[in-house]
Amino acid sequence: MASSAATAPSKAQRPLQIAAAWRGAWERWLEAERHQLVLWIPVALGAGVAAWFVLPDARSWTAALLASLGVSIAALAGLRGGRGAMVIAAAPLGFALGLGLIWWRAEAVRAPVLARAAIVGVEGRVTRIQPMPARELTRMWIAVEQWNGRVRADMPFRVRVNVDEDDLPTGLIEGSRVRVRARLMPPAPPAVPGAYGFARVAWFEGLGATGRALEVTVLAPAPGGGEGIRTRLTRHIEARLPGSAGGIAAALATGDTGAIADDDAEAMRRAGLAHLLSVSGLHITAVVGIVMALALRLLALSPALALTGRVPLLAGAAAAGAAIGYTLLTGAEVPTIRSCVAALMVLAALLLGREAVTLRLVAAGALVVLVAWPEALAGASFQLSFAAVTAIVALHEHPRVRALFLAREEAWWRRVLREGGSLLATGLLVELALMPIAVFHFHKAGLYGALANIVAIPLTTFVVMPLEAGALALDAIGLGAPIWWLTGQALQLLLWLATTVATAPGAVTSLPAMPRGAFGVMIAGGVWVALWRTRARWAGLAPIAVGAVWTLSTPAPDLLITGDGRHLAWRGDDGRLALLRDRAGDYTRDTLAENGGVDGELAALSETRAARCNQDVCWTSRQFGARRVTLLATRSHYLIDAGAFIDLCRRVDVVVSERRLPHRCRARWLTFDRGALQRTGGVAVTLTNAQITTVRTPDDAHPWIMRSGGEFRQVCLERALGRGCSAADRRRGWRGRGAPSRLRDGSI
Repeated sequence: MASSAATAPSKAQRPLQIAAAWRGAWERWLEAERHQLVLWIPVALGAGVAAWFVLPDARSWTAALLASLGVSIAALAGLRGGRGAMVIAAAPLGFALGLGLIWWRAEAVRAPVLARAAIVGVEGRVTRIQPMPARELTRMWIAVEQWNGRVRADMPFRVRVNVDEDDLPTGLIEGSRVRVRARLMPPAPPAVPGAYGFARVAWFEGLGATGRALEVTVLAPAPGGGEGIRTRLTRHIEARLPGSAGGIAAALATGDTGAIADDDAEAMRRAGLAHLLSVSGLHITAVVGIVMALALRLLALSPALALTGRVPLLAGAAAAGAAIGYTLLTGAEVPTIRSCVAALMVLAALLLGREAVTLRLVAAGALVVLVAWPEALAGASFQLSFAAVTAIVALHEHPRVRALFLAREEAWWRRVLREGGSLLATGLLVELALMPIAVFHFHKAGLYGALANIVAIPLTTFVVMPLEAGALALDAIGLGAPIWWLTGQALQLLLWLATTVATAPGAVTSLPAMPRGAFGVMIAGGVWVALWRTRARWAGLAPIAVGAVWTLSTPAPDLLITGDGRHLAWRGDDGRLALLRDRAGDYTRDTLAENGGVDGELAALSETRAARCNQDVCWTSRQFGARRVTLLATRSHYLIDAGAFIDLCRRVDVVVSERRLPHRCRARWLTFDRGALQRTGGVAVTLTNAQITTVRTPDDAHPWIMRSGGEFRQVCLERALGRGCSAADRRRGWRGRGAPSRLRDGSI
């Protein structure tokens, strides 16, 4: 008994033993996953980049940077070797490198941005031209040399303008020096919370203004005196195949999508086939495969060369040259460069006798992109492409999946079933992997995309692209017409497939803007499942489920207001969204519908039963709980009697106007006027949970955020709905005296 008591651990030793046991289990798990640890280097780097986009200002960026470096140094100093210490030290270091890299990149590309909309005259050199015949305009990028006849260092260095086809002068090509009179405006922020934010993209592209040209004059021709090969090839293809078929053919060859009709482009998106229109991994792979297969067969015709054993090396070199040339031809955009780098790494692995397509290759490609263009992480293109490739490779690296779909000697019908099952399983997994990203960026999730891609990808890769390449080659001797006809028929089949799938019942499910937190936990869970190999990987399903439930339980907004105050969408008693202005443009309609979780056309507010509208204002209401919520909004520029309008303000719950309203115009709950919306940007109001979401927040100091005065006057919604006001709401500081009134003869 004495011996047993002596060997029993004391209460002080027990926590140390538990910690040692946990550390031992952790070390054994990391040892089992040792081959996967390197895959987390780009993940740590990407986490740092993402943190810079999420955190609001330099103070928080600095704190995160110092904290991560501190953890890394402490791990190196305080832990005794082992893989656990290595992971604890390396992960925060990668995080800090990613955060510092994107911060440096954002400052390195800093350039002046136009402060406000203006009609100006600019002179400069055209750096890029994108014809868009489907919209009857041409888009051009100008490196600005003079503003209104003067050299000004405080004005944007690069602008983008749209030119109507009727106003397009002869001789306008890339490299031309032009004088343009245009209405320019700053790059647009998101119209409403969750919408696409062009201001961020423009910042990293160095664009300081965008707009529409009113008059274009060519001052000097391009130094070369002719159009570039990309423009000439695009025009040649569109001349051979008119309409959207020619636009898709041009997109496959040069990356130019301007000739694709809006309806057909929307059908491709709804069917889950939009990735075929953006030159990326699929197209690079097809080019590399076609060139390498042809090179292998042609070079093998020489017995002397075949006996040297260098045929695969030469064929790989030819395929690498084709990949680089195709990337340059299509404009060398970031997604294309990313795919080209991956293709070159695959070719190098093949020539070295290594397994070509692995998760290490995917990680290396992601690392190259994040180091060169860290801002790409925030874009849908990067997320979609790497999510798809990672899901495909992770699936086929699994031993059971590899054994099931491995090529073998068997009857033809078994081979067809096996390969078809492989395509279907891959397509379904890719759809599941891409669904959170599609919902976050586009607020839509396709249901039939996997089935459509089973037909569309082989059709594009093995039929359309080889036929198009053959037609272009035969055009050199004037014999390409028959092949162009076959190419057109194949493209019409692709468009028919897209239209059929897009219009099928339940083809697309629309959801309101996904919370960033839900998106983050789903991505983290997906990466965890994809990169580990032991049973611990399945723990990643928990955050995926949490993110999915979070997204589906997020209520749709009841009121959406664009940043300029001109447009709003109000959800009525029937749950449908209705627009304030009857003549809102297609972009505005689509943006409000998507972020409101609606698939289809929006009604006009003036035509709803609960609304009372005239030319200048609209009044409407909605039953919410035990009371009726009322809204008042202006919808014209005409003067309104100030006294009558102020009296209306006091009798409604929410007031929205694109004008500056008098201080006495105070609604019971919320008042949004021009001054308020200049500070908040677009607004989404959800009455179900009394939440207000704004595009801009008071502490957001990212460099593309433009500051302006004004604030909206808010009575805490929780109190208005009888739920009390939280401390967080009181700290927001939104309550203020509002914008100054502007009265003219008793009118507003």
